[in-house]
Amino acid sequence: MALCAPVTLRGRHAVLEPLSPHHHDDLVDAVRDGELWRLWYTAIPEPQDMAAEIRRRLDLQERDSMLPFAVIEVGNGRAVGMTTYMNIDNLNRRVEIGSTWYRRRVQRTALNTECKRMLLGHAFEALACIAVEFRTHFFNHQSRAGIERLGAKLDGVLRSHQVNPHPDARGSLRDTCVYSIVAAEWPSVRAHLDHQLARPRS
Repeated sequence: MALCAPVTLRGRHAVLEPLSPHHHDDLVDAVRDGELWRLWYTAIPEPQDMAAEIRRRLDLQERDSMLPFAVIEVGNGRAVGMTTYMNIDNLNRRVEIGSTWYRRRVQRTALNTECKRMLLGHAFEALACIAVEFRTHFFNHQSRAGIERLGAKLDGVLRSHQVNPHPDARGSLRDTCVYSIVAAEWPSVRAHLDHQLARPRS
């Protein structure tokens, strides 16, 4: 199966379905929960830019470099965020899980853990990936902690990697932390995530 082939992944808490323009209104509502676009160390669209962001991701899908998903909350059937396979490398069987954001209400919940479990499982078990990568801003401590909780290991830091486009950080350069999980590690990571999902949450 090509790494960029659209697919729907279903779990108990969330469904990852191919992103489309019909998710627009839900995603506008979701990004307003916490005014997520104000975080200077991330690239999250403002409400008025959501349609353009959906088009951008779908354009990258057309070029076989991204597979974007809408994150659907099972309880109400509404989109609560976005995630992607990106920087798709079919030859070397590698993908990055990134460009992810969730409305504040569902952050640090089983929904987030389950989405990563589904994306990793599909990558390693259906797509036969040899590695899955995660990248985040050095100062995005919440994201870094979440990636490390998955069991990913830090490969290194790309210093002065990108110009930060956020208005509150104009002129600054982004140091990018690069993490990965390789295929040989997946059985242990899978057991860890399944244990996390099986634990009762208050």
